[in-house]
Amino acid sequence: MRPLDEKETTAVFEKLFKFTGNNLKNIVENPSHEGPDKAPGRYCFRLHKNKVYYVSDSLVKRATNVARPKLASIGTCIGRFTHGGNFHLTIECLNLLAANAKHKVWLKPTSEMSFLYANHVLKGGLGRITESIAPGDGVVIFSMSDLPLGFGIAAKSTQDCRKLNPNAIVVLHQADIGEYLRMENQTEQIIEE
Repeated sequence: MRPLDEKETTAVFEKLFKFTGNNLKNIVENPSHEGPDKAPGRYCFRLHKNKVYYVSDSLVKRATNVARPKLASIGTCIGRFTHGGNFHLTIECLNLLAANAKHKVWLKPTSEMSFLYANHVLKGGLGRITESIAPGDGVVIFSMSDLPLGFGIAAKSTQDCRKLNPNAIVVLHQADIGEYLRMENQTEQIIEE
């Protein structure tokens, strides 16, 4: 486990900025109340086995007592680096993104299951959408009861969404909370083999 280098930090912050905008400052400066210290600490980003973790400083200090090969995970895994060096956010960062999201989309109850099965969001499934979304912006998807369901990339702007037919794709799927169940099945298959 080590701190991110400059190139890795840039890649992580660019991806987070796509979803949070200026709220990225809230993620970086979020005080941590973990550990024995009375004064609040800070959260930091650490790299371990190509995965990036969002973890409190006090937990990092305590984790130094664990050997690297024995350390499975620490803090919240927010994403991973591919072999090509690209950074991808994982579903585990959804709570972090939802609390600081710049652009949001709410789905109708009839479209929630379709999204949770890894399908894109169609115009007919939109309940609400925030203003000033441009194509390519990061979007956090919520149910109508404000439960975060996942995140994706906007395919159309807010203004274009008003003119689209109901079967047009509005948000491209990237991750959803249904992945927990899909990954569980994949893990079981690997164990059986």
